[in-house]
Amino acid sequence: MQRTMQHAMQRTMQRPLILAGSLAVLMSAAGLVQAAGDRLAAERLDKVLAQATDFGFQTFEEIEAKRDGRFEVEGWLDDEWQAEVRFDLASGESLKEERRRHDSGAWGLSEAEVRDAMALAVAEGLVEFDELQADRDGRIEIEGYDADGRELEVKILDGEVLEIERD
Repeated sequence: MQRTMQHAMQRTMQRPLILAGSLAVLMSAAGLVQAAGDRLAAERLDKVLAQATDFGFQTFEEIEAKRDGRFEVEGWLDDEWQAEVRFDLASGESLKEERRRHDSGAWGLSEAEVRDAMALAVAEGLVEFDELQADRDGRIEIEGYDADGRELEVKILDGEVLEIERD
């Protein structure tokens, strides 16, 4: 009888530990899912560019993956209008839009230059990206992840890889 009571007490004491351990595992898994939501597979770039060009983008300054299959594009619609638009990748719908008029003239990457830069990054091991940025001098930085889930940043200028950072 005493043995049965001891066994029952042990099980009762173990339950909170099991629940705490299960909760920790679930929270960790949720964090991984959430982190993966901020990136897009490199092969999804075609769909991103198609939606952005259908909207009217002619040049690209930045493409950034957001949560829940959304992405944001910043660039130029023509020589006067710069835009920042958030899209839903699944529906193609524009969710948020800002336009600014500038006299300085458009700059950024063409669709072909974005594709070429991404191809260079993929050749260096990139499988998912979270951000592509271009500056006025033509420098391109692509941040993302390799097949092992490690962070990867590829810096490009004039169609050449300048630097690769792996974390």
